[in-house]
Amino acid sequence: MHATLRLLTLPVLALLSACAHQSGTLELSKQRQCPLTLDKGQQLILSLPSNPTTGFRWEIRDGAEKVLRSLGPEVYSNPEDAGLVGAGGISIWRFTARDAGEGRLLLTYQQPWEPNVPPAETFECELRVK
Repeated sequence: MHATLRLLTLPVLALLSACAHQSGTLELSKQRQCPLTLDKGQQLILSLPSNPTTGFRWEIRDGAEKVLRSLGPEVYSNPEDAGLVGAGGISIWRFTARDAGEGRLLLTYQQPWEPNVPPAETFECELRVK
């Protein structure tokens, strides 16, 4: 019986240890969720409403490169109104908190061919990685 208990203890401890090292994913979709504190290694998923058919695009002006690493380009999806021409959707970016410190995520929503026109929207979030 003691041998069985010892055999079961090792996998349970390994599982608990693995869970303790997983930081999880934080989903961000509203500026009011800011400022944010992330753990090193934690993933951040930023989702913002977008409608590229209008010519407006989100552009990352400050990607908090000192504390965040981008996991790829923007991904656009149109989940609710699939099939409707001109319907809006969601732009998604994924990041990993890579280094301890502070940074700022700043995105502007505007038409790229009119850089001197103020953006229609701005998303700004102060970040801290520990």
